[in-house]
Amino acid sequence: MAAIWFATSLFLVLHTAMVCNAGITSSYVRKSEPSTDMPVHSFPSPSGDNAPEQFNTRYFYELGSRDATRRFSFTTPPKVGPDVPYTFGIMGDLGQTYDSNQTLEHYVSNPKGQAVLFVGDLSYADDHPFHDNVRWDTWGRFIEKSAAYQPWIWTAGNHEIDFAPEIEENVPFKPYSHRYHVPYKASESTSPLWYSIKRASAYIIVLSSYSAYGKYTPQYNWLAQEFPKVNRAETPWLIVLLHSPWYNSNNYHYMEGESMRVMFESWFVQNKVDLVFAGHVHAYERSERISNVKYNITDGLSTPIRDASAPVYITIGDGGNIEGIADCFTEPQPSYSAYREASFGHAILEIKNRTHAYYTWHRNQDNEAVAADSIWFYNRFWYPNEETGSSDHMV
Repeated sequence: MAAIWFATSLFLVLHTAMVCNAGITSSYVRKSEPSTDMPVHSFPSPSGDNAPEQFNTRYFYELGSRDATRRFSFTTPPKVGPDVPYTFGIMGDLGQTYDSNQTLEHYVSNPKGQAVLFVGDLSYADDHPFHDNVRWDTWGRFIEKSAAYQPWIWTAGNHEIDFAPEIEENVPFKPYSHRYHVPYKASESTSPLWYSIKRASAYIIVLSSYSAYGKYTPQYNWLAQEFPKVNRAETPWLIVLLHSPWYNSNNYHYMEGESMRVMFESWFVQNKVDLVFAGHVHAYERSERISNVKYNITDGLSTPIRDASAPVYITIGDGGNIEGIADCFTEPQPSYSAYREASFGHAILEIKNRTHAYYTWHRNQDNEAVAADSIWFYNRFWYPNEETGSSDHMV
């Protein structure tokens, strides 16, 4: 009997050892509390020219497939600061005609430009049968000589709406929004059609003339919350881009921007906006510093007056597009209009520091970019003096 018990016990021990095949459970137990993320400074950017998060750094990139590869470069912007100099090119209503090419070539030949402020109406594809999207592709190739190397800050114009139910295109701005992306979420906008961006010593606000902007609309609410974010000690120059001009003495598109002006102009004056750039009218015009915010339904005060807190309004829809020049100014020239001309061209804005910026408009003339209009702008927050280059004919 003892022999049988021993044999059974031995069998169970061996069987258990064969089935479990167990290893070792350590007696060490670490603390049970979860860890925390290491601070950001624990991951410094690597040194070298192609390190991320570098300011004023040139990057190279390649595009292509198989044997066809093309190389481009761009330079990152400088760190934001009140006295950081920066130069913008300014264009609008460009299209892709021979006149458009002259405008773009003149800008590209100017080595000063670091970024383009574009005030809308890009390809004019909607002027072709069935809103020919090939014209969007050709326009992209057309502007590549600049846009592949420096940023263009986009504004949507009426030719970006592309709403064509007759060809079952029922989504406005579709070709534009799919091709030209903007960092609208960074400024807490709900739409890529209105947003803001900081660049050097400038705070740039982009508005949409063709989206709802009445009280309580998303664009209205966003702009109401955006102005308080502007820190003039950090970004002294406050610039607004939109498409349909608020002050326009041309018979073309006359007063089309009036309802938006009535809605927002008082905000521009209260916040001392420095410059407003618009397109739409295919000519050039620069205003005095003016406002028209005292009007109500009974007082009859509906004439623009000089206002040191108001912006200068510049219409620069003179890129050279397929629809031609707008050569029908109203007469006599209104007192608020400092300079106007029915020509194609582009502009350059050279911000020098927190107080001064030099502005020139370059006419396309005899294959040369002739500086036909120029003025020193003084910052409305830091140096709100009257610009000596402005016309003094206004009462």
